[in-house]
Amino acid sequence: MPAGESKTALVTGGKRGIGRAIALALADSGFDIAILDLAQDDDARAVVAAIEAKNRRALFVLGDVSAIAGHAGIADRIWSEFGPLTCLVNNAGVSVMNRGDLLDVTPESYDRCLNVNLRGSFFLTQTIAKRMLADAAPAWHRSIVNITSISAEVVSINRGEYCISKAGASMMTKLYAVRLAESGIGVYEVRPGIIRTDMTKVSEARLDQLIKDGISPIKRWGESEDVAQTVVTAAEGRLPFAVGQTLVVDGGLTVKAF
Repeated sequence: MPAGESKTALVTGGKRGIGRAIALALADSGFDIAILDLAQDDDARAVVAAIEAKNRRALFVLGDVSAIAGHAGIADRIWSEFGPLTCLVNNAGVSVMNRGDLLDVTPESYDRCLNVNLRGSFFLTQTIAKRMLADAAPAWHRSIVNITSISAEVVSINRGEYCISKAGASMMTKLYAVRLAESGIGVYEVRPGIIRTDMTKVSEARLDQLIKDGISPIKRWGESEDVAQTVVTAAEGRLPFAVGQTLVVDGGLTVKAF
């Protein structure tokens, strides 16, 4: 399929965990995949090989989403290699530097969370959206999907800066959704709950017990693939009348019941 006629997606933080699962699920759905991540290591090479094994084109782009001066170059490379991008998945994210008392949060940890989880994603979305708007409308649905967290709503006072960054990303979704709706670009928030990843491994024993005790109606860990399938639904255009909606993937954890 010639460049410019295929469905193409950029997944930030795509070499491991949720990002990797999203990249592979989109490849299964017929997308060529660009991965943006901090290091071209064995994990990066493995996900590129896995995408290519599905007979899709794969591109690794070395970059830091928080380095906004590099965003234009990232877009230039993807458009040059793949043609017009049809899907951006803002997945890259970091947790707090140290879990602890809200009164002990450092400016360094706060700035790190906000720079990656919110500021970087906001300005990368701005860059990609402008390029999308400059392209002729393709046959494929165009979308921007922001991976947030139930921490956008649920209070965790031992990692407040992370919660703030994800709450901001939730509002960012609504803002871009309204701005881009008339142009046929769908913007969605996918909000995971307790998902088995490297980021949650630090709290594995505690979360195991919470799940066993019934913190969510579905009494199991969420898997990266659960999040990935939700992203595919949005990216494929199967939510044609949804604007800026939050798609919660948490096994019912945030559903109130009594």
